[in-house]
Amino acid sequence: MLLMVLPTISNAQIAPTDSIKADSLQHDSLARVRQQTDSLPKQYDLMDLITHVIHPKKAKDSTKKQSAITPMPNVAYNPSIGAQIGVKAVAGKILGKDPNTLMSVAATSASITTKGIIYFYLSHNVYTSGNKWNLQGSLVAAKTVSPDFGLGIGHAGGTSDEDYILTNPDRMVYAQHAQYYSFREKVYKQVQDHLFIGAGVSFDIRRKIENKQSGKGLNPYQIYSERYGFDLDHYHSNGLLFNVQYTTRDNQNRAYKGIYADVGLRANQTWLGSSKNAVQITTDFRKYWSLSEQNPEHVIAFWNWGAYLISGKLPYMELSGTGKDTNFRSGRGYVITYFKGFQYFYSEVEYRFPIMRNKFISGATFFNIQTADDGLGTKLFEYWQPGGGAGLRVLFNKSTRTNLCIDYAFGKYGSRGLFLSLNEAF
Repeated sequence: MLLMVLPTISNAQIAPTDSIKADSLQHDSLARVRQQTDSLPKQYDLMDLITHVIHPKKAKDSTKKQSAITPMPNVAYNPSIGAQIGVKAVAGKILGKDPNTLMSVAATSASITTKGIIYFYLSHNVYTSGNKWNLQGSLVAAKTVSPDFGLGIGHAGGTSDEDYILTNPDRMVYAQHAQYYSFREKVYKQVQDHLFIGAGVSFDIRRKIENKQSGKGLNPYQIYSERYGFDLDHYHSNGLLFNVQYTTRDNQNRAYKGIYADVGLRANQTWLGSSKNAVQITTDFRKYWSLSEQNPEHVIAFWNWGAYLISGKLPYMELSGTGKDTNFRSGRGYVITYFKGFQYFYSEVEYRFPIMRNKFISGATFFNIQTADDGLGTKLFEYWQPGGGAGLRVLFNKSTRTNLCIDYAFGKYGSRGLFLSLNEAF
C-alpha cells in the first residue's frame, strides 16, 4: 500500500458602444462576487474548528478576514521513500480591484524521509489585476528516489531480451536515485477575453543518477539511455516553452464551473545546455459542470492531458506518463511514472459532492484511463490501463476553497494506495 502526498497551481473587454451590455455584465459580476462572499459565513472550515476548540465561547467575528495562507504537515509513506515528514502551505489571493480577476495561488513544501530523501518546491500561478498577465512557474531542489516500471503501458514490445526488460510487462519495480533540480517559468499575456499567449523556459537537471538494484542485472533506465545516447550518470533537459491558454474557471483551487485549456510546445535545445534536442507538444483540457445552483459544490469534472514527442529524444526520466503533468496529480491508483512513453494520453472524470450542510466534509469519486506508445510496436490507443477510487474532502480554507483531499485509489497489477494532497487533482 502506498501513502503519498502529492505536490500539491479576464478582464472583459467590452465595446464602448454596447453600454447596456456592459452594465449588465458588471452587475452580474458584482452579484456573483457578493453571492460567494455572503455564503462564506455559512461554511465551516478547519480554522473554524480550531477556533472553537481553543476558544469555545468566543463570538464569531463575521467582519474579520480569514488568512489566505493554509499551512499543514506534509506526512507520507511509501515503500520507495519510507516515512516522510515536512511542512506544506498553499495560498490564494485576488490581486487588484477588478472583480473579474482570477485568484492567484501559490504552494510550497519542504520534507525529508527516513531513507534520506530531501524535497523542496515552490510553485505559483499568478494573475495580475484584470488578468492582463499570468505568471506560472516552479522551483524544485531534491535528493530523490524515482520508482521505475519500464517503458510503455504494460505490454511487451520489440523482439529482444533487452526490449522485454525495457517494456517490463511484469511491472517489476526498479528505483533510480539522483539529485534533481528544476526551474520553470512561463509568462502569459491576455490577448482576448479569457485567452492568453505565453512563452518561457524550463531547466530540468538530474545528477549522480544511480540504480541501487544492480543485482537484478540490466534495468530499463540503463537500456534506454545506452540505446539513445544519454549518459548514465547525469542529463540536462533544457528548453523553450510556448503556450496558448484559455480559461473561464471560477476558481483556480476548486472550480465549480468553466473551462481550462492549454496547448504547449516544448523545444529542448543543446545551445541551452540540453543533452539532446527534442520537440514535444502537450495538451491540457479541463471542463467543470455545476449540477445545482443552490449547492454548486455538486460538480462533474473532466480532465484530459496528453504529451506527444514530435522529434528528437527525451531523457528516460523525462518521458511523459503517469503523474508527469504540471502538478503531478494524474493517475491516482498508480505511483508516478508507472506507465510512460514517447506519446501519452490520459483522461479522468470525477464527481464531487458535499456531505455536510456546512460544507466541512465533502466527497468525490473518480475514474481514469491512460495509454502510451513505447516505440517498440505498442501504439498509442492500442492498450488502455484503468484506475479509480473515492475519497473525502475536509474544507481547510473556505476563502480560497482549499480542501484537504484523502483518496483511496486502485489500478491494475495490484496497484493501490492512499493519496493525500491539498486541493483537487484538477
